[in-house]
Amino acid sequence: MDSRGGIVEELTEDHRRVRSLFDGIRSARPGSPERLALVERAARELVRHATAERAHLYPAVRRFLPDGDGWAEGELRELQEIEELLKTLEAADPAGEEFVELLLALVTRVTRHVVEVEQLLFPRLQALCPADVLRDLGAKVRDTRAAAPTRPRPAAPASAPLVRLTTQLWGPLDRIRDAATRRTRR
Repeated sequence: MDSRGGIVEELTEDHRRVRSLFDGIRSARPGSPERLALVERAARELVRHATAERAHLYPAVRRFLPDGDGWAEGELRELQEIEELLKTLEAADPAGEEFVELLLALVTRVTRHVVEVEQLLFPRLQALCPADVLRDLGAKVRDTRAAAPTRPRPAAPASAPLVRLTTQLWGPLDRIRDAATRRTRR
């Protein structure tokens, strides 16, 4: 048995990493290479995190929470909106005003998502889902995150089986593309 954290701890750690990157983005000079690198890193973290949530968190929410379908659908819509923002941000001029506006919208949307999930969803899941299932899902999240794509795809499937399948295809392709374009890999 894996002694590392369960799904709640794993995803909470993702949230912590993204909040830390957002802090760095806020303190970096607008338009600077440092800020752009931090934005790219945050985007990669968010895409990997969203992939893990689609593949493992929301199926568990559907299974163990009495109102799980509603929760999952709402959060999946939120993830799609976040990925749409990431895709638009990726195409924007980092020195332009639109980039700053999109970045602010992204930080606001992600922060709202994190608060909802950590304060409302995770406590309910921990109360209703068996501890061994939570631990097993934590290991699956770690595996999925390691193989996940690094680029936003707002139209990506939301069903867990299709997420797992597309992860096997898009994850390696994104890493090749990242290396070819010398996208920051910190």
